[in-house]
Order: sequence, then C-alpha cells, then structure tokens
Amino acid sequence: MRQVDVTEPGGPEVMVIGQAERPVPQPGEVLIQVAAAGVNRPDIQQRRGLYPPPPDASPVLGLEVAGVVVQTGEGVHSLHAGDRVCALVNGGGYAEYCRAPQGQCLPWPAGYDAVRAAALPETFFTVWANLFDIGRLSAGETVLIHGGSSGIGTTAIQLARAFGARVFATAGSAEKCAACERLGAEAAINYKAEDFVARVRALTDKRGVDVVLDMVGGPYLSRNIAVLAKDGRLVVLAVQGGGRDPEFDLRHVMVKRLTISGSTMRPRTAEEKAAIGAAMLARVWPLLEAGTCGPVIHGVFPLDQVVEAHRLMESSAHIGKIVLTVATPE
Repeated sequence: MRQVDVTEPGGPEVMVIGQAERPVPQPGEVLIQVAAAGVNRPDIQQRRGLYPPPPDASPVLGLEVAGVVVQTGEGVHSLHAGDRVCALVNGGGYAEYCRAPQGQCLPWPAGYDAVRAAALPETFFTVWANLFDIGRLSAGETVLIHGGSSGIGTTAIQLARAFGARVFATAGSAEKCAACERLGAEAAINYKAEDFVARVRALTDKRGVDVVLDMVGGPYLSRNIAVLAKDGRLVVLAVQGGGRDPEFDLRHVMVKRLTISGSTMRPRTAEEKAAIGAAMLARVWPLLEAGTCGPVIHGVFPLDQVVEAHRLMESSAHIGKIVLTVATPE
C-alpha cells in the first residue's frame, strides 16, 4: 500500500509517499480501506519530532480516517466487511489501509461522503470529552472558545450552541471572527485587536463565563482565570503558545473556586475512547444527520499533496478542517 513516510523530523518537505505492507488487524480491531484522512495539529507536532506515537501505535501520521471495513480481527462482532465507518485512530491514517479499534469506529452519518466523515472523529471526540465530559458545560451556561476558527473551534461552537449554551469565541482576523459568528457564536473577538477579557466581561455584565476551552496554554492562563465566573472551569486541550505563565496567581483560583483541568486524547485507553464514541453516537450523530451541526471543510488535497496540506495547516490561514483524499473504496 501507499503511505506517507517522514524521512526525518522537520518541515513539511520531509514527508514523502512510500510503500509498506498492508497492516493486519489485531484482536478487537478492524482494517479500513481509507478513502479520506483528516489533517490535525498533532500531525504537525509528530512530523517535527515533538509528539511521538504511543509504543503500540503506527508511526505513520494520521489520527482520523473514513473508509470501508475490509477485514476484522478476532473478537470483532459489531462491524463487518463492507461497513462504511469513520474512526479515531492511534496513528496510521495517512495510508491506503489503517487499523482501528472497533470501539473507535462510528458509521458515516446519513448523507455524508468520505471527506465529511473523515473530518469528524478527532475534533468531535476531543470536543465532547473536553467541553462536555470534563468541562461539564450545560444548557444555559456561557462558554469562551479560543481558536474559534480551527477545526476544534468550529466544532465546539456548534455543539455548545446546539446544547443550549451561550457562546463566545476568539479568532485572529475579521474574516475568522465572522465565520465563528455564522456558526453560532454570539460574539467573536479578534484577539489581535481587542482584549478578550474586557470584551467578555462587558458582554456578561462583568460576570464572566462558566467554561473556557483553551488551546493556547501558558500565555493565556492568567487572562483565562480573569475571565471565568465563580465556580468556573478552565479546560486546556493544547499548549500551542507554550505551557508557562510567570504571572499566574493561585489565589485567584481559590477566591473564585475555579477548576483547572487538561487532557489529551491519544493516551486515553481504547475503553475510554469507546465510551466517548458511544455517547456521541447517541447524542451528536442525530444532530449531524439533521444538519444542526457538521464539519467545516476548508481544503481537500490528494494524498500526494500532503506537503501542501501541512503548509496550509501551519499557515493558520484556514477556517475549519483540512482533509486528504486517499483512495476510492472497493
């Protein structure tokens, strides 16, 4: 099969199309003939040598795919050859075939093609786990979503709004802010031109928000604490700006009874990911099929243009998801 190989840690140019043996599904896994694969920030970090895969995972880039099941491993009874699935995988997505644990596979929503299905797993699993499980966002609450125009951000805005929350977002341009508002954000704040703390406090009559979903990290920590209401929750899912904030004062956390938490998806167990998938199938898939929410697709590239896809991701010029097309399923 064809796959994307990383010749050495570095920039997009270190990726080349290589050849490898087709994987064999292990017990509890299926083999998917990949029609499309999502491109995500962790792929960039892994390519740079900064985000190594778990010991039992494929070293090939790619954390989400959509395609057709072609083989099942021992103990798999819920999926069969010919099933169209999208899957959150532990690696190996940038290839014509990819293994996936059965609990991390979900059916294509009705009316979806492979590109739209491939844009779902990484962002929807991540947002559900962080915003609703860890962040406990509920109807009637307020949430601030940083990076609102990213794949995570566009997903979080839609789901928060669909489940009855009041949504604010930050983004880095007027165009991106407008996109956030079209998706359901009550207000989107250009962080390059405005102080998001002052703006959100004004929008909430100085109360602040119940939840902050953050992917910037240390540089935003003190300001995230400042923008939270009493009993608020800060959920950190990435540290793209670094992990340190020398101005952080723990006393503000104590006074406002705040909760600070963080998580990453890849180290979670297969059982944990399967539970997230089951919850989404029950509560989110009906929204996708009804058109209430869905992935925002910015760009689609064939597999042999993976270098261009990564350059677009690193430019941050995109709004929503970037997807690779891999093959036409048999």
